[in-house]
Amino acid sequence: MKKIAGGVCAARGFRANGVHCGIRKNKNKRDLSLIVSDVRCAAACVYTQNLVKGAPILVTKAHVADGYAQAIVCNSGNANTCNADGVEIAEGMCSLVERYAGIPAGDVLVASTGVIGQPLSLAPMEEGMPSLVRGLGDHSGLAAQGIMTTDTVAKEVAYTFTLGGKECRIGAIGKGVGMINPNMATMLIFVTTDAAISPAMLQKALSADVKDSFNMISVDGDTSTNDMVCVLASGKAGNVPVDGAGRDLAAFRKALNKVTTDLCRKIARDGEGATKLLECCVTGAKSKKAARIAAKAVISSTLFKAAMFGADANWGRVLCALGYSGAELDVHKVDVSFRSRAGALDVCRGGSGIPFSEEDAKRILSEDEIDILICLHDGNGRATAWGCDLTYEYVKINGDYRT
Repeated sequence: MKKIAGGVCAARGFRANGVHCGIRKNKNKRDLSLIVSDVRCAAACVYTQNLVKGAPILVTKAHVADGYAQAIVCNSGNANTCNADGVEIAEGMCSLVERYAGIPAGDVLVASTGVIGQPLSLAPMEEGMPSLVRGLGDHSGLAAQGIMTTDTVAKEVAYTFTLGGKECRIGAIGKGVGMINPNMATMLIFVTTDAAISPAMLQKALSADVKDSFNMISVDGDTSTNDMVCVLASGKAGNVPVDGAGRDLAAFRKALNKVTTDLCRKIARDGEGATKLLECCVTGAKSKKAARIAAKAVISSTLFKAAMFGADANWGRVLCALGYSGAELDVHKVDVSFRSRAGALDVCRGGSGIPFSEEDAKRILSEDEIDILICLHDGNGRATAWGCDLTYEYVKINGDYRT
């Protein structure tokens, strides 16, 4: 695999754009994005498990039920959640794409992000859609900007890979820095690929991938009402379609995971108010499930996240999180180390503390990317989770998010 530029426009047959249409008060912030394919695509999605779901999720589920789609439209600044006319508005967004881009509304996936419970009008989107469609092109970055809320940077990634001797491309854009504690999906992630793959195999690959990628992120422990991951596959690479298990499906899953893992790191690194990316790697677990549970518990611990903000090697908070995680483990076997560009430091062996230099610990934990390495010495299970530190700025951002 090779990293390339292009985001969601790297794959053959895809165009994108993002504009300011007036949903957000700040005219310098884009708030409406569109991704379109030249052809109808195999499609797969996963969604938030929150019982409160944004209306766009209900509409997208209906539109992707046959396994195909051709476009994704998304607004920022308003979540279109808990609105009496939410489904009508979401359907209306799809109809606007049909009117101006010529893609049937039933083949349009729709997403929204922003404040919950605020009325949303189609008027600004109707006004902005003509220029959005006219500007469609190699503009993945603009589309990435159009789906941002409190994100500080646009998030996009793309890679090339090979299926059956054919070069394929896969790219994505994503948003999400707060309300991040996903379950079966996360934030908003839009993936495009020119690989030929059946809807069933695409769904299988995506559903398996999120267990080790997006479901392993936690910024603040809140599961959003609008989380969604969508993948469109145009088939324009010309490979023999992947329609069952085997080498090609494995290669596709590897490429998909490369994209999703990159986005996981970008999202966690840009967590609201964050100053540090935390990556927790658990090895030696009794099972993969136990490793996932353990890693996610550590990365979600408010106390541990606060300690990382202060560059405090309070490894006891790691053991505490492991202890209440629900993972099957023997706390008397646990080893813990911290690592960054400044070096590595062992802090716990066999569930007990060992002498270490507080000065070295401060230096290592003052870097902006920190690895938490945990070995449970119980088996071969392993998993990685991503998060960020908890800062004063997080409270400030969310103290007046709506007003």
